[in-house]
Amino acid sequence: MADQIIPIDQILPQRLPLVPLSGRPIFPGIFTPILIGTPPEVKMIEAVVAGDALIGLVLIKNEEEKQTISGLYKTGTVARIVKKINLPDGGVNIFISTIKRFKIKKALSDSNPMIAAVEYYEDANDTSSDAKALIRALITEMKVISENNPLFSEDMRLNMINIDHPGKIADFITSILNIDKEKQQKILETLNVRKRMEQVLIYIKKEQDIMRIQQKIQREINEKIEKNQREYFLKEELKAIKTELGQDADAKTTDYKRLKEKFDSFNFEGEIKSIVDEEMEKFSMVDMHSPEFAIIRNYLDWIAALPWGGPEPEHFDLKSAAAILEKDHYGLKDVKNRIIEYLAVRKLRTGSAGAAKAPAGSIICLLGPPGVGKTSVGRSIARALGKEFYRFSVGGMRDEAEIKGHRRTYIGAMPGKIIQGLKVVKTKSPVFMLDEIDKMSASYSGDPASALLEVLDPEQNVSFRDHYLDLPFDISHIFFIVTANTLDTIPLPLIDRMEIIELPGYIDTEKLEIARHYLLPKSLEKNGLKKNQVKYTKDSLLFIANGYAREAGVRNFEKNMDKIHRKIAKRIVEIQEGVVVEFGVKKSGNKKAEPTAPPPPENSDGNFIIDKALIEKYLGKPLFPEGVYKKADRPGMSLGLAWTSMGGDTLVIEATSVPGKGGFTLTGQMGDVMKESAEIALTVARKTTSEHFGIKAKWFERNHIHLHIPEGATPKDGPSAGITMAIALISLVTERVITPCLTMTGELSLTGQVLPIGGLKEKTVAAQRNKARHIIIPKQNLRDLDEIPENVKSGITFHPVETFAEVLALALPPLSQADAT
Repeated sequence: MADQIIPIDQILPQRLPLVPLSGRPIFPGIFTPILIGTPPEVKMIEAVVAGDALIGLVLIKNEEEKQTISGLYKTGTVARIVKKINLPDGGVNIFISTIKRFKIKKALSDSNPMIAAVEYYEDANDTSSDAKALIRALITEMKVISENNPLFSEDMRLNMINIDHPGKIADFITSILNIDKEKQQKILETLNVRKRMEQVLIYIKKEQDIMRIQQKIQREINEKIEKNQREYFLKEELKAIKTELGQDADAKTTDYKRLKEKFDSFNFEGEIKSIVDEEMEKFSMVDMHSPEFAIIRNYLDWIAALPWGGPEPEHFDLKSAAAILEKDHYGLKDVKNRIIEYLAVRKLRTGSAGAAKAPAGSIICLLGPPGVGKTSVGRSIARALGKEFYRFSVGGMRDEAEIKGHRRTYIGAMPGKIIQGLKVVKTKSPVFMLDEIDKMSASYSGDPASALLEVLDPEQNVSFRDHYLDLPFDISHIFFIVTANTLDTIPLPLIDRMEIIELPGYIDTEKLEIARHYLLPKSLEKNGLKKNQVKYTKDSLLFIANGYAREAGVRNFEKNMDKIHRKIAKRIVEIQEGVVVEFGVKKSGNKKAEPTAPPPPENSDGNFIIDKALIEKYLGKPLFPEGVYKKADRPGMSLGLAWTSMGGDTLVIEATSVPGKGGFTLTGQMGDVMKESAEIALTVARKTTSEHFGIKAKWFERNHIHLHIPEGATPKDGPSAGITMAIALISLVTERVITPCLTMTGELSLTGQVLPIGGLKEKTVAAQRNKARHIIIPKQNLRDLDEIPENVKSGITFHPVETFAEVLALALPPLSQADAT
């Protein structure tokens, strides 16, 4: 039978006072309490109880909006108030019995109280077979849910079975299902009983799915708990067994005893003892499976691994130290003397027992171009002192935590390089080398150079604090050696803490001796060759130095020797196997290539004698052809000397002019200081050519001058090329060539004064490599000549000058004097 609208008669009123529901809708056939709290609603309930005791229960659509009839759902449930209980706070608790559905037809009063005209709905009693089947399905599926849910009471199960009306049983089940209020309201609004039961059955199935997932999760949790409990009981049993056997109960106890014994041997005091005891107490209390356990143990392991005891006695003598330095390095007389002096001071500052009385000396900084042996000198110092050597590079470092460590609050935190090194060497007084200190840079993570200020300060590093340990540790007994190519990028406060020892570049004769005594044996061993298999003549070694490796160091020299020895190794294996391996050689026809007989050895006894021809065969044509050096052999050219982080270098200055309206162009990647120096040089040149050569100012007005420094891809800066640029300009204007084999260096002032420069030693080495015979230097640099080795100064005449007039007389002497020369 279809659902039918029951006419309003004398049983139910046509007008109903409405009670808004904020939780869930209430279905017909339910007996339940409702709490009424607001005064208007309480007043309305009092009036209803005094009358027919009937109210309408309607669900609110949006609880945040103001409560009006338009904000309620259209379908609700009419209920009779069975009992009213007044509450102490002024509210009332009413017990209601719901009767049937109704629909709001019209709002009569929108507030205080809400009253609406309604019409009622009656559920048809469907007795068909389909309805009965649906009822049985609903009851059966709900039994599955109720049996596995403790919230379903026995009364609920009995009520569900005893309801005989299909619509009411669907309503009852919906009211006890844990579904959204919108879905419950939808069931309330479904008037067709069969559709209502079908929809409720779908909700039951979904609830069963959720229940199965919940049971699975609960089962997994229970299994895990049971497993953990089982493991716990087994571990406790194992611990008891080990205790009976007199063994340590577990790994934690073993670690605790080990750390306790270690810390007791250190005899900590004050802050260190307090913190270590506190961490040990935490370690004893924390569970082994806790993440904090590993953090605490790692921290304690780091503390235990450090050398907290006093520094080991030093036993060295200057004779042995000098022998080690002499054996490991050729030349570097000044450097070796400085190191021996430093060691002598260190020995005097230690007692007869060899224990340091105070922070011994300052920090050494080995300054020089690449490949001159800075790192190997550091190793030799460690050998001479008989100390452990630890090296790490700070080049490219941008985070101060690399030096001072990370704070323990971070995951994966660890100490900085200083503490890491002490753990490796296991001694309090090792030799630490900080390589490439000039290549650090600051970033948002901090400035490593600033962090080194404390590390390299003997007054502060007696209580160095690493961020990770956060304990004072004395690192003043560490012998710090740092290396750098230049001081320009190192902060002045850091330079102030170091003793600078400069390692100049090598000249050809020094490279020859280094190759014979050090590079050659090392390269032969590296490439699997025996000492008697390869022989170099003196001229061949000089040929490599001049033709392929003219840089300040010997790194390229070694690379070229390695290249030669690899090719010799290939030749030796070819001779042994009787074949010649060549690539890119075309084969004739489709015939299989027969093995080619190898060429005979380089000489009759099977050894290789390396001469110039063989070097060119293995290395190709020289990068710097023999006899080709930088020259100033035409007007407008001059030779200067420059200092770079790669060592000294010879600088060619070129100047030319073209007809025009005047002007001055500078090229060659000059820095700001060098550009200003060029402007000064032009002014001095104009004045000099006017006074000494009679060149009128109109010449400069009618000619555009272009001054260039070759190797334009290389940045250049500094004032030391001032006199060189002025001479090049004067040579251009006078159309004269400067004195042969002459180089010069010096800053030029606007009044013609020649001011001192730096890096004279490196510049002299560069002049020697370029076969210069005369060098003009500022007179104030005469004191620097004493620091230049005699073999570097050999064959060079130094001309100290104070004014540019003296420079002019040497570079462009009067024509009569030049002709006489």
